[in-house]
Amino acid sequence: MSGTEKSKAHVEQAKGKAKEAMGRMAGNERLTAEGRADQAKGNARHAKEDIKDTFRH
Repeated sequence: MSGTEKSKAHVEQAKGKAKEAMGRMAGNERLTAEGRADQAKGNARHAKEDIKDTFRH
């Protein structure tokens, strides 16, 4: 897996978790949903890189 893509995936996941936690603390459903979406993007990016790695080997 490309190191930069893996890092981007982890950053998106962490950012999403932070947003979701802040949204829950503040009672802000929109922020909570954005956090979940960011996590999903990070998971999708990570899955894409895993698939690319599978076909490289």
